[in-house]
Amino acid sequence: MRIALCNEVLDPMPFAAQCAYAAELGYDGVELAPFTVSGEPHRMPDWHRAELRRAATDAGIVITSLHWLLVTPKGLSITSPDDAVRARTVDVMRGLVGLAADLGASVLVHGSPAQRQIADGETRETALARATECFAKAAEAAHAAGVTYCIEPLGRSETPLINTVAEAAQIVDAIASPALRTMIDASAAGQTEDVPVAALVDRWLPAGRIAHVQVNDRNRRGPGEGDDRFAPVFAALARNGYRGVVAVEPFKYLPDGRACAARAIGYVRGILEAQAPGG
Repeated sequence: MRIALCNEVLDPMPFAAQCAYAAELGYDGVELAPFTVSGEPHRMPDWHRAELRRAATDAGIVITSLHWLLVTPKGLSITSPDDAVRARTVDVMRGLVGLAADLGASVLVHGSPAQRQIADGETRETALARATECFAKAAEAAHAAGVTYCIEPLGRSETPLINTVAEAAQIVDAIASPALRTMIDASAAGQTEDVPVAALVDRWLPAGRIAHVQVNDRNRRGPGEGDDRFAPVFAALARNGYRGVVAVEPFKYLPDGRACAARAIGYVRGILEAQAPGG
């Protein structure tokens, strides 16, 4: 498995510097939050795409994945009652699929809780149906582009829609696209699931539903900076043959982003070395 750093941890450091620093720390790649590099990332010109990819290549790493997809442009929603808003949102989703492919990323992680709320006076079923329709269109684009689009379950404090891996898997199964999967965010899973993260891995990875993993503590800090223990998670990933990306995604950077990134990779690499044969 490859270990990536979510690049917003090092924002506002220039992207090339982010890549260089992540590589120096021992990360295999960066997971890009598109809003950190463009106000309209779905319309990013070719020269800018080439510049970002070259920055990673020059540092000796790769852009593994994209996340925080719908932060910008403003006004997006996959559950809006307004057909025009949803159409514009789908246009952005399709554009980001193309961006991911151009950057060499293999996965897009659709979290964006503010853009999947239930409108006043509407039911959860109506909102979920609208979201499912949008995901189906994104999956079609992802399949054509050769990338995987992942629905991210998030905590109930962030969104009332799609809070568990099981709920996301229902959408994945309903759409039945080879390019649509779900993923595990350790912080969200620790807050919402009724089993430990390692048990989620054991249940859903062999079933073919999981295509990405993010590691972070329930306290919103990096792995190793709270009470959650990640050795069982990495052991579960290894015994189930996971060969994808594990992205380090803290939300609180203490004492700062650079230190947080350094502490996280040391913790993760320590676990992997201890679990390696002869470790």
